[in-house]
Amino acid sequence: MTENEVLDLMSGAGALLEGHFRLSSGLHSQRYLQCAVALQHPVIAEQLGGALAAKWGAAGHPRPDLVVSPALGGLIIGHETGRGLGVRACFTERVEGVMTLRRGFQLEQGEKILLVEDVITTGRSTQETAVAVDQSGGIPIGVACIANRSGKPHLGDLPLVSLVELDIPTFEPTGCPMCAAGKEIIKPGSRPSRT
Repeated sequence: MTENEVLDLMSGAGALLEGHFRLSSGLHSQRYLQCAVALQHPVIAEQLGGALAAKWGAAGHPRPDLVVSPALGGLIIGHETGRGLGVRACFTERVEGVMTLRRGFQLEQGEKILLVEDVITTGRSTQETAVAVDQSGGIPIGVACIANRSGKPHLGDLPLVSLVELDIPTFEPTGCPMCAAGKEIIKPGSRPSRT
């Protein structure tokens, strides 16, 4: 699946939004990729997960034993990437502000873990998931996402594979042109933003 095919799929599903958005990082943006809008369609979710699994393998990275994703954004794409790789998929969630494996999810000591997310901007949730995996005995081997907004080929020391690279400018609230123009701001996503 090419970048243009992914963007066409997202646009067609109504997932590529234009406006004034407050990101989880606290930064502002005029475009936002709301992957959940596309991933609500099982056929699209399966296509994207399969494409992400194929891209991970084609990059020559080792096959993981398991996929782990941060809830909520990475949950569906993580499941579908796990399906594409033929491995199980589980997720972390915040318990009192700390990303944690719960609900009976267990990692075997030394299992190789691919971290899967919908969109990587700062990578904070994924890095917190890597810590939870490490503390549970797993070994994070890399990161895969639908869209990489970070502009980096790695997250920390982990290789990062994405279906699309998005170069969407972000702004500090004090220097945001949409704020200066008085445009109403929307907070999408599942994690509270830093203000």
